[in-house]
Amino acid sequence: MRLVDVSGQQLGIMPTREALRISRERQLDLVVVAPNAKPPVCRIMDYGKYKYEQSKREKEARKKQKVITVKEVRLRPNIDQHDLEVKLKNVRRFLAGGDKVKVIIRFRGRQIAYTDAGKKLLNDIAEEVKELGTVEKGAKVEGKQMTMIIAPKQDKPEKQAEKKQPQQQEKEGVQ
Repeated sequence: MRLVDVSGQQLGIMPTREALRISRERQLDLVVVAPNAKPPVCRIMDYGKYKYEQSKREKEARKKQKVITVKEVRLRPNIDQHDLEVKLKNVRRFLAGGDKVKVIIRFRGRQIAYTDAGKKLLNDIAEEVKELGTVEKGAKVEGKQMTMIIAPKQDKPEKQAEKKQPQQQEKEGVQ
């Protein structure tokens, strides 16, 4: 097998017993890195320390993940103007917090015949919050309710624009 040292130096090709003897002398573990290679590659390392560092890296990666939750706002097709404004305020708050919003209009009884009024209401909501979010899934009738999903807008284009402005100023100063 091919043996690799702790520092990454290759110690050469040697029998398994010799590799085990070297790893025991250094009081470290012999770990098979590439078993399918010709000859197989083994590394001398502290395996416990390696696993610990690997778990720390995974935890750090999980911390940096952004969890997006989907908040629901339920309406009726004949909602009063003030009630609609309260629901819009909640939608804006959810989008500003970085959450997706699922707007649901529930139809009762014969109201299902007037889905065009529900679609108009959803379009009005989308128009009201277009500066904070974009429609991810348009109005769709599912049984006795109509749903629409609004996702928050990404901040990346604004940050890129801010980065470009100082570069342009530097170029103007050089000329």
